[in-house]
Amino acid sequence: MTTSTAFRLSPLAAAAALMLLGATGASQAQQTQQADNTTEAQAKKTDGEMATVTVAGIRRGIEEAISIKKNASSIVEAISAEDIGKLPDTTVAESISRLSGVTTQRNKTNGKATDVSVRGLSPSFNGSLLNGREQASTSDARSPEFDLFPSELTGSVLVYKTPDASLMGQGLASTIDLRTLRPLDFGQRVLAASVRKERIGFGSGAEVGAGHRKTFSYVDQFANRTIGLSLGITTLRQDNGGELKFDSWGGWAPALDYNGGQVAVPGGFLAETSRRKADRDGASLTLQFKPNQNFRSTLDVFYSRGDEATKKTGIEGAVAFGTGPYDPNGVLTNAVVANGVATSGTISNYKADVRNHLYSNKDRLASFGWNNELKLDEQWRVEADLSHSHGVKNISNYETTAGQPGNTPASQLGSISYSGFNGSNFADVKYTTSLNYADRKVSVLTDVDGWGGGPNSPQAGYVALPNIDDTVNAVRLTAHRELDWGPLVNAHFGANYTKRDKSRTGEEGRLSIKGGDGYASAAMPGTDVAQAGASGLMVASFDPTGTLGTIYDLNRWVDSTVLSRDWSVREKVATVYAMADLDGALGPVPYSGNVGLQVVNTKQNAAGNQVDLANCTGITVDTCPYKVRTDGTSYTNVLPSLNLAFDLGSEQKLRLGAGKQISRANLDNMKASMDFAVQNATSVAPALTGFAGNPHLKPYQARSLDLSYEKYFGKKGYISVATFFKKLDNYIINAPMAFDFKPYTSASTPLPTSGPYKGSTIGFLTMPQNGQGGNMHGYELAVNVPFSLATKWLDGFGVAANYSFTDSSVQLPTSGFVSPQNGPVFKDSVTSIGLPGLSKNVSSVRLYYENHGLQLAWAAHRRSNFVGQILDYRSDSQFTFIKGETIIDLQASYEVQSGWLKGVSVFLQGHNWSNQPFQEYTVDPNVITNSVKYGRTYTAGLTYKF
Repeated sequence: MTTSTAFRLSPLAAAAALMLLGATGASQAQQTQQADNTTEAQAKKTDGEMATVTVAGIRRGIEEAISIKKNASSIVEAISAEDIGKLPDTTVAESISRLSGVTTQRNKTNGKATDVSVRGLSPSFNGSLLNGREQASTSDARSPEFDLFPSELTGSVLVYKTPDASLMGQGLASTIDLRTLRPLDFGQRVLAASVRKERIGFGSGAEVGAGHRKTFSYVDQFANRTIGLSLGITTLRQDNGGELKFDSWGGWAPALDYNGGQVAVPGGFLAETSRRKADRDGASLTLQFKPNQNFRSTLDVFYSRGDEATKKTGIEGAVAFGTGPYDPNGVLTNAVVANGVATSGTISNYKADVRNHLYSNKDRLASFGWNNELKLDEQWRVEADLSHSHGVKNISNYETTAGQPGNTPASQLGSISYSGFNGSNFADVKYTTSLNYADRKVSVLTDVDGWGGGPNSPQAGYVALPNIDDTVNAVRLTAHRELDWGPLVNAHFGANYTKRDKSRTGEEGRLSIKGGDGYASAAMPGTDVAQAGASGLMVASFDPTGTLGTIYDLNRWVDSTVLSRDWSVREKVATVYAMADLDGALGPVPYSGNVGLQVVNTKQNAAGNQVDLANCTGITVDTCPYKVRTDGTSYTNVLPSLNLAFDLGSEQKLRLGAGKQISRANLDNMKASMDFAVQNATSVAPALTGFAGNPHLKPYQARSLDLSYEKYFGKKGYISVATFFKKLDNYIINAPMAFDFKPYTSASTPLPTSGPYKGSTIGFLTMPQNGQGGNMHGYELAVNVPFSLATKWLDGFGVAANYSFTDSSVQLPTSGFVSPQNGPVFKDSVTSIGLPGLSKNVSSVRLYYENHGLQLAWAAHRRSNFVGQILDYRSDSQFTFIKGETIIDLQASYEVQSGWLKGVSVFLQGHNWSNQPFQEYTVDPNVITNSVKYGRTYTAGLTYKF
């Protein structure tokens, strides 16, 4: 059951065992004094007699997490490497979601948990660090996507729920710090290798996919343990086989004439099968140099690269009414009517778009950090830390349409029949078409519906090629001094300077058939056919790679909407801080903690494209001139913080945390650009309506108060009850305001032709603004105990469970949330929404057994409905209602305890055992408008450590 061999363990496990005890404190850019003291003690112990570490898999990971939580001066949660590697978690984010008050959102494209919400706030409110340092990101957001960090290369994860003056890049919700290995924390050379095989998509209804993951870790020490080296390499390859997707076009059920009355019919749908191939390689390198007890130097290098391509094959089209100049309205016949709903029937003039789309991206993230620490005497230590992080993502979104050309005679158009409709069960309706869209004579590459505007601007497809580039450089100087001033026992003084440069550039436009007129068509290459989602309809399929320039021409769009998507932002952030560690007593009750202050000065500048709408007459470079506009601002924030932990005796702690926190706006909100046009989606339609960034945006601000009671049972378990309150003093709101666009118009600029704003240049401009906030509060319950506390007969069994409730008074106007068509995302559904990312109820439970090398675990995670963010077809973030879900995982493993196979372990994992789909809705959570079914993933693996 328990192995007591010195350092005969995986590198991840040993790293967790020592790092969570504080051994990494001095070698990281940001740490608490408590971690410093632990590190010193460990170093002295190492110089004398080598320590023996006892490792026992899941339970060891739990004990280390409990130790860091129990001994921390702030309110924190922790996950150790033993935890991450031993349960069915495919991403670091999924491991973090097992912590109290933490939940995740799955990526709509691949089903992986990539975004982390803490205490009901969106992922953008978290500060995300790697070894205590801010990182570049490869998305519009500030924080890096968690799937860039392979869990095998992560030694531990700490989630700070309360502010700490020594932490740079803190978030308003939390600060999440991922930590890698430290080789001098090991007693001897350690090597470990593992291989995993995956089968993906069982129960999805589509073809089952496959994947594999390989990992190698090497840790060693040289020159009488003055030099340490750790190296980790991981590689992942996946083919998901297929995912079935259905979109009901927002639950549209229009009324159609039938037998002198009107009946509800399905409005339109999209059914498609998505096949994704992905690969990722990661490497982590740490080099340590410690020639004596007074000096140490640590160099961290992290690299991650990933390629992902998603091929979507499906069918889309309006059922009742046309959606373009080439798509006539249909006529209902042969209907069965019940309660005003045509439950079945046939509708004429159906024009289907056969979709063959390819969405791909390549990302790269490189991170370097160099930390040096010098002990001057018995009281003073100084540190210098340099870091560089660079992230790049190149995106290619390639869409094609096939079907009947725009000039197809009405007599040759087909029809669509349906059955099983009750007015709201859109995903359950059965469709059949009179035309065979798997026939390449029917499905030709062409402009099917005239979505480009007509024969003068044919649109047989669409291409977008955005690129994201982000660079973060930082330098930090810190001094630490031991004190004996009453309750003040240690002092920390520091200064940090961070420079960030991020940009998004690219181009997009419509595809037209090469050398043809507005109605031109081309034969679809190949002979493949595929099923369109779960519809049962077969369609012609092909890979559009390489067709640009051979089949298609690209007609680049250059207008205000497209150009406004390009931007760049530069930030220069200077921070000075002072913090004191506390150790005293309030009457008979001893306490510890810290009190500190950060002063943060920010200078920000943004650039964006501003179209000269006074002279813009078209959508090309020649007909729509533009210039680069720049603007910016500067400001200073003063952020106090206090953390106290009162020792109530009998291993009971009462914690208090208070402070002021900020979270900076997403960088795309700070762009210096604007676009506008006549919009019919306003409350006083029509009117000139514009959308702009705001280079003068200041951060979100909040004051917070936390109270937590914790009862520990040694290192084996604990129960806790916590409550928190946040006063959001300043929340960034996208809200329309009256605006005169006259300086940007000319005699040729289209103006409203009717309504109260007829012929007027006065309209509405929506832009991010610092507005009033509101309150949010919640409570958290957690229990993490082995059953052996009750009776020895249950030794090996245990449970970790938590529940959190969060509520907020903040309501945001939906008018500021924009769709790809620059209309309100939630138009005709709701006028305001709550905080994005807020699930009122979040819970998780994990039952486990571990003894004699055998490990069994069952885990479930549940979150209620929430407003989330997804990427649209342009790779822009869009808000949507996401239905609550329960994800269940299973895991079983066995490690050989003795003999010549000692060190070998085998395991099986089942992820998404409940086959939970990703579901979106518009108003009613029971009326699903978009559903993605990923199926279950099974993993089998073999690990050898020596």
